[in-house]
Amino acid sequence: MKYVVFVGDMKVGTHEDLLVTHALGSCLGLMVHDPVRKVGGLLHAMLPLSSINPAKARANPFMFVDTGVPLLFKTIYGMGGQKQRLVVKAAGCGRPLGNDEMFKIGERNYTVLKKLLWKNNVLLESQEVGGTASRTVHFDVSTGRVSITSGGKTTDM
Repeated sequence: MKYVVFVGDMKVGTHEDLLVTHALGSCLGLMVHDPVRKVGGLLHAMLPLSSINPAKARANPFMFVDTGVPLLFKTIYGMGGQKQRLVVKAAGCGRPLGNDEMFKIGERNYTVLKKLLWKNNVLLESQEVGGTASRTVHFDVSTGRVSITSGGKTTDM
């Protein structure tokens, strides 16, 4: 089954599922996969810290990196995923408005992600972050294959 992950959303799937998200600019796209259990999830978080709007974070924790990332991992664990087997990949965190972007949201999203992963002894296997181009992510949960389409080109990560 194909599931589209919108901005501020997360979807999980099993061996028959394809998770897709579009228009990753400054947003974080995080893919987590357990290759043995064949479960995975995709988060499309928009902002780094939930402290800017706690009410919104309670209503939609997937909007924020600091609340969405832990929930993604907890959901994968609830599906039988095990931390030591997880393959973690990141995309997005760019500068869609160029180097003059005042708030540096993409850079801050990536910094919060790296801190969360570091504190929990989790490493990124691969990443395609930064730059000014928007990205579309296709994540095949059965194989763990992640492909990124950006600027008319598709690459595997």
